[in-house]
Amino acid sequence: MQKCIIGKKIGMTQLFDEKGNVVPVTVVEAGPCVVVQKKTIENDGYEAVQIGFGALSDKRATKAIKGHFAKADVALKKTLKEFRLDDIAALNVGDIIKADTFAAGDAVDVCGTSKGKGYAGVIKRFNAHSLKDTHGTGPVHRHAGSNGANSTPSRVFPGRKLPGQYGVEQVTVLNLKVVKVDKEKGVLLIKGAIPGPKGSVVYVRDAVKKS
Repeated sequence: MQKCIIGKKIGMTQLFDEKGNVVPVTVVEAGPCVVVQKKTIENDGYEAVQIGFGALSDKRATKAIKGHFAKADVALKKTLKEFRLDDIAALNVGDIIKADTFAAGDAVDVCGTSKGKGYAGVIKRFNAHSLKDTHGTGPVHRHAGSNGANSTPSRVFPGRKLPGQYGVEQVTVLNLKVVKVDKEKGVLLIKGAIPGPKGSVVYVRDAVKKS
């Protein structure tokens, strides 16, 4: 059965394998999550489960959100995420999903929101080439350069790489390995780095393209 969970990025640390090699890992507080809604082919045209994570106070919930959770007869949750899974027969509304759903050695995909870098130029944002800093270049050595032709087509084509907001994008890292699962603390130790700052919400699911 495919597995999924919502968690919170705690930070990074390192472990040592049986050979004494350093393994960098990201600590993720995974779950507990609750199944809020179950979508079926008969009713919705596809199969998926919607799970919730993190407590939400009653005063911060809208009437529509309260009704959605009341229908499922589960407590209010701050984060909702829908996962499309091949087989959802084993999951039902109200079921609790914990970190021990995964096991050491599992290959997972982790999705999160990348760190915001603010307004950035093309060199930082797109790794553009800069002009030389000396010999009369002038104050334009970090500029974007030409945006296109003058009279034809007399416009800037969509997709042109220009300065702008950098970061705060949904990023998915594929085929990461679960190094360790701590059932008591409810955390996953995943090899490598995952997107987002400390404390950000991340989504973990079975790897789609297993290597």
